[in-house]
Amino acid sequence: MSSGVEADIVLDAAVVLTLGMNRALGRATGLAGRGAQALADRAAGRAEARGRRLAEVRDLERALREVVERNARIQALRELGAEDLPAPLAPGEDDASDDLTAWCARADALLDEAETALSRRIAADLGTQIFATESLTTDTSKPPAPTPARVDEALERVLSRLLPDATDEDRRNVIDAAKLLSETGSAQDAETVLSEVRLRVQGANNNARTRREQVRRARAEQDAREQAEAERQYVLTEVTKAFEDLGYEVQQSFETLTADSGSLVLSKGDWTDHSVRMRLDGDAKLRAKMMRATPVLSENDRRVDVEREQEWCDAFEAARERLQDAGIGSDVTWRLAPGVERLPVRSEARQTGTRAARARARERSPGE
Repeated sequence: MSSGVEADIVLDAAVVLTLGMNRALGRATGLAGRGAQALADRAAGRAEARGRRLAEVRDLERALREVVERNARIQALRELGAEDLPAPLAPGEDDASDDLTAWCARADALLDEAETALSRRIAADLGTQIFATESLTTDTSKPPAPTPARVDEALERVLSRLLPDATDEDRRNVIDAAKLLSETGSAQDAETVLSEVRLRVQGANNNARTRREQVRRARAEQDAREQAEAERQYVLTEVTKAFEDLGYEVQQSFETLTADSGSLVLSKGDWTDHSVRMRLDGDAKLRAKMMRATPVLSENDRRVDVEREQEWCDAFEAARERLQDAGIGSDVTWRLAPGVERLPVRSEARQTGTRAARARARERSPGE
C-alpha cells in the first residue's frame, strides 16, 4: 500500500442489530452489551454460542421495533381523541423479547377496542351532523319523512366502518351522501343512497390507508437513513479508536465540502511532512491516501516517503485486525506497494510548502 488504499466495509450482524436496538431505545447506549457479547463469542470462535446470541439479539431488535410501532399508534389514536388506551412502553435493558412481544399482543387488543369505540363515537357524531343538516334544509311546515329503523341501523353500521383518521373533507362527502336518505320515498331509493354512502366510506378509508402507507414508507426511509448514519458513525469511531491505539493522532477533516461524509486526517508526532487522509464514503468504502505537505526535492525525501508508506501499511493491517474484533470486516480492493508511486502533495499546502521546500534546499546547499 502506497499513496492509497481502498477497502469495502462490512459490518457484523451483531453490530447492525445492536445499533438498531440502541436507536429504538432512543439513546446511544443501552442494549449494546448484548451485541457486544455476540461479538465476544465471535472473537472466541464459539460459533454455536454466537449463533444463539445473534438469534436472541435479532428477536429482541424485532420486538423493540414492534414496541415502537405500538407506541406510535397509541400516540396517533390519542391525538384523534381515543379513550382507554394502553400506556406507551419504555423498554429497558433487562426486557426480554418474549415479554415485549406479549406486551405488543395485549396492546393490540386494547388498541383495536379503542379504535372501534372511537369509530362508533365518530359515527354517532356524523349521525348528529346529518340529522342537524336535515333539520335545517327540510321544509319546517311539513313533518320530515320517517326513516325506517332498519335503514337507520344500516346507516349506523356503515358509518361505524369509517376509519377514525379520515379527513374532514372525506367525512363531509359521506355526510352529503347520507343526508339524501331524508329525500328517499322507497326502500329501493334508501338502499341506493346507502350504497353511495358505503362507496364514499370505502373511498375515505382507502384515502386514509394510503396516507398511513405513505407515513409508514416515510418512517421506513427515515429509519434506513438513521441506521446508515449510525453505522457510519460506528465505523468512524472504531477506526479512530483503532489508529489512536496504534499511536496516531486522528482528527476530523473540515478542509473540504465533503467533510461531513466522514473524512479523517491521521498523523503522528514524528511525521513532520506526512499525513493520511481517510474517508468513509456512502457506498461503505473506506478510502485512505498518504499525502506530503511539501514537494519531494531529494532522494532522502523519497527514502523517507517509502519508510512512512511501509509504516502506514503495517499500521493499516494492524488496524484491520482491531476493526475485525469490533465487528467491522474490510476487504481491500486496491492498494500499491510502498515506493511504487510518488506521494501527492496536499493542495492546500502547495504554495506555502513550495516556499518552505526552497528554503530547506538552500539550507542544504553550502554555497548559498
